[in-house]
Formats: sequence, C-alpha cells, structure tokens
Amino acid sequence: MADITAAMVKDLREKSGAGMMDCKKALTETGGDIDAAVDWLRTKGLAAADKKSSRTAAEGLVGVAVAGTKGVAVEVNSQTDFVAKNEIFQAFVREVTVIALETGDDVEALKGATMQQGGTVGDVLVNNIATIGENQVLRRAKSVSVSKGAVIPYVHNAAAPGLGKIGVLVALESDAGVDVLEPLGKQIAMHVAAAFPLALSIDDLDPEVVEREAAILREKNADKIVGKSVEVAEKILNGPIEKFKKANALLTQEFVMDGKTPVGDVIAKAGKDAGTTITLVDYVRFQLGEGIEKEESDFAAEVAATAGIKN
Repeated sequence: MADITAAMVKDLREKSGAGMMDCKKALTETGGDIDAAVDWLRTKGLAAADKKSSRTAAEGLVGVAVAGTKGVAVEVNSQTDFVAKNEIFQAFVREVTVIALETGDDVEALKGATMQQGGTVGDVLVNNIATIGENQVLRRAKSVSVSKGAVIPYVHNAAAPGLGKIGVLVALESDAGVDVLEPLGKQIAMHVAAAFPLALSIDDLDPEVVEREAAILREKNADKIVGKSVEVAEKILNGPIEKFKKANALLTQEFVMDGKTPVGDVIAKAGKDAGTTITLVDYVRFQLGEGIEKEESDFAAEVAATAGIKN
C-alpha cells in the first residue's frame, strides 16, 4: 500500500473540494491513486463542494455568544434561507461562534480551529457543503470586550437561541451591576438593530462616507445658496451634513424607545441613576448578507435546463 503523504491529501483536496479526513480515507481506499480517489469521493457525494463554491451565498445565520466580559458575532452564509432551518447548519454556526470567543476576529484562525466532532472548522464546513448540498461560507467574525462591566447580546427575530438574521453586541464599561447593565444593554442593542448606526461616535464615521454624503447634500442644496454670502452659504450647506453625522453615529442617534433623547444621554442618565459611570465602549451589528451582491436567477429557466428542455 502506498504511503499517504500530506502533499497527496492537499492535492486531492484542491481537486475535489472534499474535507481533509475524507481525502485521506479516499487515498487509502484507492492505494494513493489521485484520479481513483476523486472518483471514490464522487461516489460518496463528497466531491461536489468545489462545484457549489461558485454559487452566491447571501442567506444563512448570524451567531452571537458571550463569555464573561467578552462577546463575539459570527456570520455564516448559505445559498438559501432553507439551510438556516437545517439542524446540522444551526449546530455548526452555534459551535463555531463559541470557538470564535477564543480566536477573535481572525477568520482564517477560526477556520483552522478544531471542532468537537474532530477536524477543523474549515474541513467540517466543506463536508457540510457536500452533505447539505449548498455552498456555505464562513464570512466574518467580530469580538468586543470590556475590563469591567458587561457585553450584552441580542438577536433580532431569532431562528434559534443565539442565531438569527441580525446579531448585535453592546459592550458597556462600568462598575454597575448586571441588574442595571443587562436591561440597559438590551435596549441599546435593540436600538442598534433597528437604527443601523455607521459608527460609535461622529469622530468614528468613515471620512469617505461623510464626504460622499456631503457632496450629495451640497448638490441638492445648491439652489438655496444662490446670492448668499459665504458665511450664510456655509451654514446652509453644513446644517444637513451635521444632521447626517448625528443621525448615523450611535451615541448621537435619537433613542428609538422615545424618539428624541440621544443614546449617549440615555446611557449617561442610567449611570447617574445607578450612582456610577456607564460607558458604551464598542458595539457590533451583523446583518445577514449585508454588502453581498445577490445573483438574480430565473428559476423556471433553471428547472428547464435541469430537465434538458430548450426554450
């Protein structure tokens, strides 16, 4: 029997898209013959993952988990919403999210971490693609932490505990107890889910985003500054820009619970009422599929093509 080397396993993985352990088993079963191993994997339904990897994955689940004063959000995408209801997929996202508490924001490190069932996250993901029959992508992870206080999670329209389409984490630094921080944090997290802030504070806003919006606002208000002095024109143009900044920075957004109080003031009051200081130091908002350009497909045409029907 031929010795199965790491290079052979790597080569087979690249050709088949199957998991590492499946590739090793295929090579063992076929005496190290790469082509025969590919055929062996195909007969087991394990060599289909590479063909599915080109399909857009914009559905799936966002997972959130908290341990102590650290929390993490993870997004794992699939092609269709049906997969989000699959028990295998849900269990995978749940365990991967817990693992991410240790690996943090590094997706590659997360893919290389070992799962309880054996094999790396990346290998299990590839196996799941073959088992479930859809492309799946471990897209991103983001962690937050505080030295003292609490990290509060929230999932909007949860599909299962800790899993849903919008996952939020709010990191509150404070000496206040959990009886104060948890209800406050949940309200702030619900606000984040609904209001979609672009940054924590005005200073944290992306300058390119602000400038792009400013250019639009200047053009929209151009007719209002005709014949005005430079000072008046600047006030007319800067007003909408400042309003945009306040409306998109979390601390200056109007709290959705009352529609008027800035979020920063809500937090400051809660701290004052508790006889201490509460600081919102960070947050995470993951919305499933945001930023992914979804492919538009003609389902009838796909069915016809599968059936060999020509239009």
